[in-house]
Amino acid sequence: MVKIGNIELGDFPLLLAPMEDVSDPPFRHVCKEQGADMLYTEFVSSEGLIRDAVKSIKKLDIFEHERPIGVQLFGSSIESMREAAIIAEKVNPNLIDINYGCPVKQVACKGAGAALLQDIPKMVKMTEAIVKAVSLPVTVKTRLGWDDSTKNVMEVAERLQDIGIQALTIHGRTRKQMYKGPADWTLIGDIKNNQRIRIPIFGNGDVSSPIVAQEMKNRYGIDGVMIGRASIGYPWIFREIKHYFKTGEILSLPTFEERIVVCRTHLMKSIEWKGERLGIIEMRKHYSNYFRGMENFKDFRMKLVTSDSLQALLETLEAIGKVYAEVA
Repeated sequence: MVKIGNIELGDFPLLLAPMEDVSDPPFRHVCKEQGADMLYTEFVSSEGLIRDAVKSIKKLDIFEHERPIGVQLFGSSIESMREAAIIAEKVNPNLIDINYGCPVKQVACKGAGAALLQDIPKMVKMTEAIVKAVSLPVTVKTRLGWDDSTKNVMEVAERLQDIGIQALTIHGRTRKQMYKGPADWTLIGDIKNNQRIRIPIFGNGDVSSPIVAQEMKNRYGIDGVMIGRASIGYPWIFREIKHYFKTGEILSLPTFEERIVVCRTHLMKSIEWKGERLGIIEMRKHYSNYFRGMENFKDFRMKLVTSDSLQALLETLEAIGKVYAEVA
């Protein structure tokens, strides 16, 4: 049984990665339904939280059915991160996660996210301040290092464990790589097999199928995997991995009807959370992913991304179901 503090996550948990503009409550809902064991919010700005920014406060919306769930914070100021953790604790998540891995310029070039990999002493001080400020488990997500010449994640793992973090997720790329090239899990495995390391170690990067998840588990001995991009428009990846681990069989692909049902659920949850107008607009970025690979889909896609009414969207989804059921 893998545990983060007192949170029991099963034998080999599947974590949904925190993803900006993706892992909001509607998206988390459909991933949870399909078997995700641990969810995270989008990245929450520490500066936004302590200044009561509406966008940051909204990201703290969590719901009982999502548990266990962690709030992920990012920032460059130790004091702001400490204060933000205290604010985040008040919404009663199951844990606080610190983002030391985000590679995008808007984050890293402001001294947050992966930028802290260039200043390990500051990372340690920031983490320690948060651990001392809250009663919840504190976890960290990071990368191998800033670039190929500074892969310092082993030092990061040991030092952060020593000051009290209760789990570590490692993305198998450097900041310089962004999301390019294959993820390298060798160091992740080395950390898991380091006798000094007692906390759960989760691997992240390129987990795109049940077979890959099994390979990573067997080769590197990790405690679980975190799945990000492969789940966008395809929440079924969680149930497929679980089924494969249990039976050794690859599940058949979701039917057209299943795609439509889950897409409709996502849409309705989006509207429920954000209101009809914004919920409809925010959902537009997901349609291409839900119906990826479907032939002659352009006209339907245009209707989905241009419709302003829920009724029109539901009618389009129904029409998609009829057309593709006949093709199948």
